[in-house]
Amino acid sequence: MDLFRKENGKLIYHYDAEEVILEPWGENSLRVRGFKTGKLKERNWALLEQEYIETQITMDESGAIIKNGAITAKITRKGKLLFYNSRGELILEEYARNRRDLQDPKCSAIEVEAREFKPIPGGDYHLTVRFETIDQDERIYGMGQYQQPYLNLMGTDLELAHRNSQASVPFALSSLGYGLLWNNPGIGRVVFGKNIKSFEAYSTDILDYWITVGDTPAEIEEAYAKVTGTVPMMPEYGLGFWQCKLRYQTQEELLEIAREYKRRGLPLDLIVIDFFHWPKQGEWKFDPVYWPDPDAMVEELKELSVKLMVSIWPTVDRESENYEEMLEKGYLIRTDRGFRVGLNFQGATIHYDATNPEARDYVWNKVKENYYEKGVQVFWLDEAEPEYTAYDFDNYRYYQGSNLQIGNIYPVEYAKTFYEGMKAQGQENIVNLIRCAWAGSQKYGALVWSGDIASSFESMKNQLAAGLNMGIAGIPWWTTDIGGFHGGDPDDEAFRELFVRWFQWGTFCPVMRLHGDREPRRPQVGTTGGATCCSGAANEVWSYGEKVYEICKDNLELRESLRPYTKGLMKEAHEKGTPVMRPLFYEFPEDKVCWEVEDQYLYGPDYLVAPILETGMRSRKVYFPKGFYWKEIHSGINYQGGSSEVVDSPLEYMPVFFKEEVIV
Repeated sequence: MDLFRKENGKLIYHYDAEEVILEPWGENSLRVRGFKTGKLKERNWALLEQEYIETQITMDESGAIIKNGAITAKITRKGKLLFYNSRGELILEEYARNRRDLQDPKCSAIEVEAREFKPIPGGDYHLTVRFETIDQDERIYGMGQYQQPYLNLMGTDLELAHRNSQASVPFALSSLGYGLLWNNPGIGRVVFGKNIKSFEAYSTDILDYWITVGDTPAEIEEAYAKVTGTVPMMPEYGLGFWQCKLRYQTQEELLEIAREYKRRGLPLDLIVIDFFHWPKQGEWKFDPVYWPDPDAMVEELKELSVKLMVSIWPTVDRESENYEEMLEKGYLIRTDRGFRVGLNFQGATIHYDATNPEARDYVWNKVKENYYEKGVQVFWLDEAEPEYTAYDFDNYRYYQGSNLQIGNIYPVEYAKTFYEGMKAQGQENIVNLIRCAWAGSQKYGALVWSGDIASSFESMKNQLAAGLNMGIAGIPWWTTDIGGFHGGDPDDEAFRELFVRWFQWGTFCPVMRLHGDREPRRPQVGTTGGATCCSGAANEVWSYGEKVYEICKDNLELRESLRPYTKGLMKEAHEKGTPVMRPLFYEFPEDKVCWEVEDQYLYGPDYLVAPILETGMRSRKVYFPKGFYWKEIHSGINYQGGSSEVVDSPLEYMPVFFKEEVIV
């Protein structure tokens, strides 16, 4: 039997128990799937269905080749995969070290497979896929959000799993001109090593990845967006300033904050009611003791031109009014063994099953009745520590705690709950603020924030890398807690400096949102319902002293002046998947220095942003991309592209430069 066959535009390789399928999936792109024994299970995961594309498939004594536009893949008769761009340059090659092909110059006795399916009890495999690192200068970007300071991910070891402040979105963009989506939701690991790049899924039944080529990062990113989807158009309230803290405890407290912003003439688009405004988890409604008249509250906010966001948790308290009904109808996740509890925080709780469409409808109908119909149109979907749960989509089974085994993409499903519900109500511009995401989350209006992070300059630096890599990973709506989440005393001068620098940077993030759990903690306002969960200290722009207030006021006005520009960036994100905040190389791929700069970025094509990431820093070095003059928007000083200069950065402002005329 021949090793190769053509079938409906696909190239299929079969050897022993393994079958590998290569097929076109969008322009200049291929999807690669592999499995052992049995038949292919048709699951697209993050990928959208694509129209049929005619491809060129040829076979000879050395192997088979499939060509789709600018990308070509060759699979040898011994099963090794190699990928080439339109110029015939090798961009990716599987790492195999065996004696199956004695003519292979990399023939070796060490017996390491490029595609290793290691059987595990239960019928699945621990899958490892290995690629050669063919260029020591290769740079890798994307992969989601990790709490580390590196923009370039070459040399890193990343967990493919969701945790509070970690979001695995496994799309990698390479400086060699390709993009690769690891289209497998299994918990695992990726290593971008000096010798080998490897992807692992700890428990799966299939290999599945998508690869594309392009002449520029923008071409690659736009191809990726076409096969996974783009964000909706950001609504007007997403372009300005959002006020939040942990947490407003009563209706009157929240309204007084909104009134004060308006009394001071400060721009405010949205204010947030954070968690435990409910009587018990799993009762998706306002606690009537502390929030007695939501209709009147929403109406007053409407008169103030302020939108209201509420926090929605997926946890259901065993003592809540909905628990028994949801248990009876099968709307709650199950556990392998023991007491059915997924999280023990302010009550013993279990998550609703967001993969069950009926459970999604049930929760949405509760939210619709108690929030949406009262005028709340924006939801904060807190996954309640998402590392605690994973889901096996084949066996319809959840894993908990130390038993984590299978794909953890349930943040996508939670966002789908509210996206589907609001779409059914005729809403088009939908925003779901969530703490985790996976590839494809963006099409459900996912605005990802970077979780419960430390209040420190070190943490701030991590968020810069996280935000830029999330944009490359296909999640253009991203934000961070200005000032960090954990701690920080508004009366402490050291924290005030950090807060100022974070606020200045937040002005040039896709969404500008102030949030945090400040010290000292405030006393409880009551002993029932959600009031048993404490609140942090004040966290409004006037909470940090007059000097800080004036700096914040200037930046609020600056953000407001950027509204038309930001709206244009959101339109690009919606139409093409373009990141809002971009590494320098995205706009200037021909400028080699732009691939090396990790502490600057572009807010859209025209604003060069240089955040201040160290305490006491009052000047910093800035690189100006080639081809343009760059004007500092505060001082008015012009700088020539292609140069590096030390620029002033007094506490009053962060260096930001506008792209001026082209250098002739």
